[in-house]
Order: sequence, then structure tokens, then C-alpha cells
Amino acid sequence: MSGSIGKKAVVIGAGMAGLAAAKALSAHFEHVCILERDALPVTPAHRPGTPQAQHPHGLLAGGLRALDELFPEFEKDLERAGAVRVRMGLARAELPGYDPFPQRDLGWDVMSMSRPLTEYVTRRRVEQQGNIALVSSCRVTKLVASPDKTGVAAIHYEDAEGRKETLAADLVADASGRGVPTLTFLDTCGYAKPQETEICIDKAYATAVFEFPKDLAPDWKAVLHSPTAPASSRGAVVMALEQGLWMVTLSGMHGDSPPGDIVGFLEFAKSLRTSTVHDAIEGARRVGEIVRFLLPASVRRHFEQLARFPRGLITIGDAICRFNPVFGQGMSVAAQEAVMLNRLLEARTGWSDPLDGLAQEYFGAIQGILASPWAVAESDFVYPQTRGHRPADLEQRMKYRSALTKLAVEDPSVHKLLMQVRHLLQPQSALLDQPIRSRVVEIMAASV
Repeated sequence: MSGSIGKKAVVIGAGMAGLAAAKALSAHFEHVCILERDALPVTPAHRPGTPQAQHPHGLLAGGLRALDELFPEFEKDLERAGAVRVRMGLARAELPGYDPFPQRDLGWDVMSMSRPLTEYVTRRRVEQQGNIALVSSCRVTKLVASPDKTGVAAIHYEDAEGRKETLAADLVADASGRGVPTLTFLDTCGYAKPQETEICIDKAYATAVFEFPKDLAPDWKAVLHSPTAPASSRGAVVMALEQGLWMVTLSGMHGDSPPGDIVGFLEFAKSLRTSTVHDAIEGARRVGEIVRFLLPASVRRHFEQLARFPRGLITIGDAICRFNPVFGQGMSVAAQEAVMLNRLLEARTGWSDPLDGLAQEYFGAIQGILASPWAVAESDFVYPQTRGHRPADLEQRMKYRSALTKLAVEDPSVHKLLMQVRHLLQPQSALLDQPIRSRVVEIMAASV
């Protein structure tokens, strides 16, 4: 810990984005304090502040590598805690026209586990950091402006007993999810709020956890069943969890909502294009209740477009961009944003004013991280009911994507590159490089 940037940084929220941000900041501030509204569990358990945690949370390869950079040997920590190692390419992917997509060893592993386990392992690593304090059961009430209102100087919060406290801060990282503290501060101090881009999908999903029958013995540790779009939005995800359990999520959009009772759940699974998921769960013992969730929209806030932004304030994670959860991108994007923050702070070591312009540089630098997952989110415009600013070149993109998928079926190297992009290991632009683009255009021309 160099302590070269400032004395104290404060992080709002102890979810994955907040924990990753706190670790990044701990290398550059003498003290870091995380303020969390929930009473945090002492085991891998659900908590009120993360209602989506009862549903699948993928940790993409790019996110796992980012967390490994922040917390050395993080992957081993996950495995010791019970996470299941899954070889990429050997999961079962069912896409329209490819049921299944070719299964190939693509050369790297991902870890499969529940969101509470991921957060618990991360929180334990944060708690081992000597200069990070985690204060739970407290409510942030206000960001306090500096005397000239050009930045943030402190935070007001109420502790578990309702006492009002003030915490001075050189830097505040808003990882609250909805970003309310930041938006309120911008409004109060006369700053422009960021423009928002919404992709209104009305995504509904229902999740159940099962003990799979011992005689099932599938040749996969995960299933991704993609909908037959635009005719149907029905899809499914099956993923292995710790303790020998499996999480099964059924999803639909625009009013096609999977039921919360087991009979309806099974019927919904039976309506999918293949019987893979239904056959797997029909004879399985369910553990706990079926839980449901609705996400109205994917939302992206364009902080990078603001001409002015308060000194000593940044946002991270869902406060910047919230994606369709079926693609499992949120935790990984937040981890990569934290790594970027760490690198920017490291580059500013020794500056006379290292916080000057930090937010603007950070918001600009993470646009490359957001590009690929947001492009995936825009694919939801394939449904006519999806509301929002539809890209003008959407039809051309969909044709390119279809031809690229066909090429990936035929060519293992293209399959690998496609998955590297989806796992945030390669930029979206890699799929437009001339050698691949030429082959994709040929396929497009042949299909006309």
C-alpha cells in the first residue's frame, strides 16, 4: 500500500463492484471504508440488498482474471470454497439451428457457483486487507460537497443504532447499484446528470435449485438454451453450484413470464425447443422454493459524455451500466472496471494532484470494457416489442452475427475467438478484423 493518492477513500456498497473497488483503492489510499446497508452474513447466504443473487450469476473468464489480478489466487479460493470448475466449450449450448452447438475444449476454465459464494469469498479476501474497514447495517444519507461545490468532501450516514455519522473522504466510489447517491449529488450541486440509454426488455425469470438424479450423468456441467428469436423469447440456463446442486433458470420477455409453481415451471421447460432441460429436472428433487425476478430494462449511463464531474467521486458496476442478466456480464464488468481504476491510480502516483480529472479519465477508459457486453445487450432489439433507441444497422448486425455463428460451427479457431470476446478476454473489434470479416461476408453473400 503506497498511500500516495490520499488518506481516505469510501466505497458505498459491499456487493461485488464495491468489494473489487475497495481492493483497488486500498493500494493507493491509507484507509478505505466500505459502507453497506445490509447486515452481512457470516456464511455464503442471500441478503436483502441483492435480490437477484438467488438467480444465476456467471463469472466470465475476463472477470475471473480481473479478480485474480486484484486478489492473487482468487480462483483457487473459489475452488476451495466449493465452486465447480467448468472447461470452456464443453458446456452444452443450444442455439436455433444448432442443438447442440459443437462441444470443443477451448483451452480455459471458468468457475461455476452461486452469487453468495462468490461474494463471500471476495468479502473474506477484502477483510484480510489491513487498511480496509467494512461497516455494515448502515445507511448512506448524503454526499457532502466541498465548500466550493466542485467535489465531494465527506459522506453522511446512519449506523445500525440510528446514530448520524460523518466520514471525511478524499475519494468516494459509488457502488450502490442504482447510483442514487451520485445522481442526487449531481442534482443538488447543479451538475448535469448523465444521459441514459435504455433497452426495455421486461425480462422475467424464475429459478429453482435441484439435486440432480445420480443416474443422470450428463456430458455437461452447464446448459445455455437460447430462444428461437424473434418467434419466442423462452430460454433456459442450467449451471452447477457448490454442494452438488444445480441451478435452473427459465426466462422470457415482454410478458412471457415463467411460472413460480413447479407444475408450471416444468411445463414451461417442456415448451422449449429441446427436451434437455425438462428431461434433466423432471425427476430431480427441488431444494427450496422457486424464486422469480423482473428486470424492466438494460440501462447505460453515459458519464463519459459529461463535460464536468465532481472531483473525488466515481461510480462503478450497475451504477454505470446494467445488462440483461441472462448473459452473466455484470460481475465481470465491475471487476474489470476496478482493475482499470487501479491502473489509472498507479499511473498517477507522484502527481501533484492525482485526483484532478480522474473521473473523466476513468469513465473514458472503461468504454472499451462496456463495448462488448452492451453490443450483446443490443441484440435484444431482435424482438419487435423491445423499446428503446434501435441501432440503425441492427439488421446488418444480426446477419453478420448469424454468419459468424455459422463460421464458428465450422472453424474451431473462430469458435474460440467468439467465446473469448463473449468472456471479455478480447475486444468486440476482434470479430471485425479483416481476415474474419472477409469470411463472414462470403457466408452472408452466399445466403442471399
